[in-house]
Amino acid sequence: MNIGFIGAGKVGFSMGKYLTGRGKCVTGYYSRSPQSSLEAAAFTQTRQYTDIESLVRDSDMIFLTVSDGAISSVWEQVKLLPIQNKMILHCSGSLSSAIFSDIGRTRACGYSIHPLLAVNDRYTSWEKLGTAFFTLEGDDRYLCFLKEMFEQFGNTVEVISAENKIRYHAAAAVASNLYVGLVDLSEDLLCSCGFSSENAHAALAPLILGNAQNIADAGVVRALTGPIERNDAATVSAHLSALSGEAKEIYRLLSKQVVKVAQEKHPERDFDKLEGVLTS
Repeated sequence: MNIGFIGAGKVGFSMGKYLTGRGKCVTGYYSRSPQSSLEAAAFTQTRQYTDIESLVRDSDMIFLTVSDGAISSVWEQVKLLPIQNKMILHCSGSLSSAIFSDIGRTRACGYSIHPLLAVNDRYTSWEKLGTAFFTLEGDDRYLCFLKEMFEQFGNTVEVISAENKIRYHAAAAVASNLYVGLVDLSEDLLCSCGFSSENAHAALAPLILGNAQNIADAGVVRALTGPIERNDAATVSAHLSALSGEAKEIYRLLSKQVVKVAQEKHPERDFDKLEGVLTS
């Protein structure tokens, strides 16, 4: 099984290194930037290709590790080549295999495979892929093969449908990108209390790290603490009275979600009063 990469950015570097480190045969890289493909080939001890045709010819599995916006246009080039029985993959979190339009006519098989991980460095992120959770969707023909390959590496793989790909990506954004927004809001609130920005950040760091570790170790239900978990409607009401505008609405909406977690943790408690505070 020969594996080729079209695109030599952070994801291409990382996936190629990860696969070669697991004993898979990576043929090499093609990129619009010859310097990038040269560096990727050197990093993975594979070959630099100067044309797509040669890489496709030499590869059974072809990763399109280009930007999301370029996947479709690269596919338009690839699908004109002899790709019968080949696997065509991309690693976009938001796009599904449906981006490979008219792939049935080519008799190739399309897939999206996505590591639920922030790939932020082309030379070091591959080291984290060993513990990454992967999602996979695409043609039934090689679906089990791909799932088993990554499971043999030690990864957990969840097969999802193409229709659910964007919802999956939204879930990832909530836990990652939107969480950054929450921390920023929290720091702003501390600054409005007189904290310097440096002290606001320093004060929250242990709380953020400790809570994240508790969630990772025990799950959201067991990790939950605070006034909502205690069913303390008076404190939640006081919080709301101290906030205004978007900050108040964010607090209210997220608190409603947290009430659901609290109800799961304490099914014997009556949270009606607290829910009333959040909806009034």
